[in-house]
Amino acid sequence: MSKIEQSIDVEVPVRTAYNQWTQFEDFPQFMEGVERIEQRTPTRTHWVTKIAGVSREFDAEITEQNPDERVAWTSVEEPRQAGVVTFHRLGDNTTRVMLQMEFAPEGLAEKAADKLNLVERRVKGDLERFKEFIEKRGGLETGAWRGEVGQDPTS
Repeated sequence: MSKIEQSIDVEVPVRTAYNQWTQFEDFPQFMEGVERIEQRTPTRTHWVTKIAGVSREFDAEITEQNPDERVAWTSVEEPRQAGVVTFHRLGDNTTRVMLQMEFAPEGLAEKAADKLNLVERRVKGDLERFKEFIEKRGGLETGAWRGEVGQDPTS
C-alpha cells in the first residue's frame, strides 16, 4: 500500500469546509480524473474515474463521520484504498483540511505513476482546487450532511 498525506488551509470556517466535503457528488468540480460520484445511501458512494486513460468504477463506504471533525472511508472492493480527511480550526474563518490516504496501485501504469509521485501531486492539486472552489463561492457550501457514522459512544 502506498500512503499520501497532504493538507491545505482554506479561508472558510470549519463548518463550511466540512459541509462542502460531505457533498460527494460535487467532487468532479475540483477532483481531476473523477468523472462522476453517485451517493447511493448515506454511507455508500459509487465513483466513476478516468485517470491516464484508465476508466474505473468502484464503491466506497463511509466508515466514520463526525461533523466538523472527520470523514473516513474505504473502498468496498478493488481498487483498494482507504483514507480520512480531518478539519482543524485555525481561526474563525480559517480551516486546515488534512487528507491521509492509502491505496494499492494496480498495473504497470499505476505503479509507475506512484513511484513518480504523480498520485501525490494529483491529490495536492485536488486540495488546491477544493480551496479555490469553496473560497470562490464566498464561503457558501453547496449543501451539507451532518449525520454521524461509526461513532463509538465510549470514546
